[in-house]
Amino acid sequence: MSRPLVVGLTGGIGSGKSAVADRFRALDVPVIDTDVIAREQVSPGQPALEQIRATFGDECLQSDGSLDRAELRRRVFAQPRLRAALEAILHPRIRQEVSLRLATLEASYCVVVVPLLVESGMTTMMDRIVVVDVPESVQVDRVQRRDDIDAELAARIVTAQASRDKRLAIADYVINNAGPLEDLDAQVAHIDWTLRSEAASRA
Repeated sequence: MSRPLVVGLTGGIGSGKSAVADRFRALDVPVIDTDVIAREQVSPGQPALEQIRATFGDECLQSDGSLDRAELRRRVFAQPRLRAALEAILHPRIRQEVSLRLATLEASYCVVVVPLLVESGMTTMMDRIVVVDVPESVQVDRVQRRDDIDAELAARIVTAQASRDKRLAIADYVINNAGPLEDLDAQVAHIDWTLRSEAASRA
């Protein structure tokens, strides 16, 4: 079987990427989630966690030796230099793991969820790109409520990512998720039909 069509799924924090990915899964599309891979990479005993400890100090670990995500997030979004250091640790490992998983897939197409697709340089791995789009004000509100943080930190997290315009500039397909979740079903179904048709024509 030929290599599957690789579809990058991205969007700013709070845009609803997980809800979109769930709908692709429900249509029997293989989904590789780089957030899940990142969590695996920083689990206790992994080299990435030790490198984070060496870079950021023991205060970024909890008493059981696991990563203190809240503390790490607070620090990296307060200092861009630290955020770049964290990305330098994680992004190469994530790219390598995605490549390994793609090599074993048998499907007409697959979806790779990459929140920082613009920033990570992983666009070169994708045949098509789907962007989940919402206004930044909606992102800030969702992140604030989801993570129980103040509006200032939520806004700092949103603005630290690539701009909405930069994400839209790389999109082959755009999913509007500013409305109710039910609105996603028809949008995802249409993109799924289009991608299956394209993948079939490549076979």
